Amino acid sequence: MGRVESQTTKRVARREDLGLDRLEYATLRRLRTPQQIQAFVNAIPINHEIGGETVLSVRQVLAYRRAHCIEGALLAACALWIQGEPPRVMRLDCDPSDYPHVVTLFRRGACWGAISKSNGVALRYRDPIYRDLRELAISYFHEYSTGGGRKTLRSYAAPLDLRRVDPGLWVTADGCWQLHGQLERRRHYPLISAGQQKLLSRRDAFERAAARIVQYPKENGHR
Repeated sequence: MGRVESQTTKRVARREDLGLDRLEYATLRRLRTPQQIQAFVNAIPINHEIGGETVLSVRQVLAYRRAHCIEGALLAACALWIQGEPPRVMRLDCDPSDYPHVVTLFRRGACWGAISKSNGVALRYRDPIYRDLRELAISYFHEYSTGGGRKTLRSYAAPLDLRRVDPGLWVTADGCWQLHGQLERRRHYPLISAGQQKLLSRRDAFERAAARIVQYPKENGHR
């Protein structure tokens, strides 16, 4: 009898593994490269969380056609897995005045890149040119700021390989709060020291004005 492949070792996710219907699976299967996945994620309107905070699953994002960072990251990870790439996500954390961010990781050769859902320009796609995850995370540092120009990015977490998580908790779930909590609890690595925090400058007025340009406008929209 052949070996039964466990969920944690499957290289390619089949439709049956994910619990998606044929149309849902076909939609994601057409996204063959990280660039195509990023373009698809960009085209999904931002989730402004009208009515309260959400962590939508992959199925819900496809159905409702809206997503913010973690929701876009889960969809991107699922699309990568269908193409035979590990579905890894990484959390970027900040000081309490700002929102955390979640990106989807991919590798080309020895270098890392990221797919990222953001309503603005600065926190989006990263080409696979970064030698390690710290280097990738720090590439978001200067633009990761409040409306007042204060730079808030402080740490990045150990990536989570979603092959180790039941797809019922992130692909087809009615909300993914359990996974959200799992990402929060992962080990985080500091990007700057307390002493370096004291040396940080604020982004100037021109930079702050540029940061207010968003793809899907709404007052107090989510990152």
